[in-house]
Amino acid sequence: MTEPAEVETTGRFLVLLQEDAVEEGLAELGAIAGFNPNTGAIGSDTLQVFPELGVAVVSGDPNLLGELNGAAEGPGAVQIVEPERVVHVFAAPVEEEPEAAADESVLTWGLQAVGADVSTATGKGIKIAVLDTGWENNHPDFAGRTITTKSFIAGEDVQDGHGHGTHCIGTSAGPRKPATLPGYGVAYEAEIFAGKVLSNAGSGSDGGILAGIDWAVANGCAIISMSLGADVPAGTPYSQIYETVAQRAMAKGTLIIAAAGNASTRPARIAPVGHPARCPSIIAVAAIDVNRAIASFSSGSADRIGQIDVCAPGVDVYSSFKLPEKYRRLRGTSMATPHVAGVAVLIAERTGARGFELWARLAGTALRLPLASTDIGTGLVQAP
Repeated sequence: MTEPAEVETTGRFLVLLQEDAVEEGLAELGAIAGFNPNTGAIGSDTLQVFPELGVAVVSGDPNLLGELNGAAEGPGAVQIVEPERVVHVFAAPVEEEPEAAADESVLTWGLQAVGADVSTATGKGIKIAVLDTGWENNHPDFAGRTITTKSFIAGEDVQDGHGHGTHCIGTSAGPRKPATLPGYGVAYEAEIFAGKVLSNAGSGSDGGILAGIDWAVANGCAIISMSLGADVPAGTPYSQIYETVAQRAMAKGTLIIAAAGNASTRPARIAPVGHPARCPSIIAVAAIDVNRAIASFSSGSADRIGQIDVCAPGVDVYSSFKLPEKYRRLRGTSMATPHVAGVAVLIAERTGARGFELWARLAGTALRLPLASTDIGTGLVQAP
């Protein structure tokens, strides 16, 4: 596999504003981009504003980037400007070596691996946001569950036409005793917030993800699970805007957990952690299989920028899926990430920890495995 090309962009720009001077920053943007931020509707084609994060997405003339960067270099409220990236679900290749048999008559092997089967924590009272392709509104396993939904994809409602989001929601917070076993949800009594930031085709943009993060923070979600991103060439700097967003979210009690990516072809090549998981303040998740070996596709700490923090089950993972299929087995760091997010919910419920303290407890209680820390971080996350 060759190095990925430079990250695809949309032609719009992300603008980080000084946290205590958002209104001033919008006025600066208005003067540069030629719109009136006092009358422009949030979510318009020209300007999107995410007040919880202090970030805006601006569209306009391609020459706008130079003017925005000039403003960022000055003493004003505009701090950092970056091109908006295109992002996708992290889909792993289908080919994989045969798996060892696992007893999944009651619960999935993934729930057993993270110790959810022996934990008394349920996730009750803790809000988790899963930002992905949406949610299968009619899934029978979730009848009676209160699920808060919102779509950030123009022209598409939250209904999951892809299936990836429904699968991730099932792993993080699905049922333990569905009508048809095995049970597959880690934090089965958590309050679910399903944000559609990727289209039914499985793609989206930074603006949609940031809108989802802003929504989750505003709603008091303790954990955000993001099984999405973009593969990057080794040595690519992490996004300073996402890093600041993650720090600001953490300060408000919201921890962001993201998939590391599926670009490796082990053992021949280990790909670097993708965007946005490569940010230092976002938990980057690697995938292992039922034998507790690193998955062949799992991206790793292949450069000095993106680092793996923890690992979780990500091969042959059974969970909910869009109808009429209802269930499917998938593989990828996308599947490992909601295991970690679900365990984080259980720890948050049990300890009351939020933000960085929750991160420290999650990483500090992980099970050490005889694998390189560059592949799995501190180890396999464990339920309290």
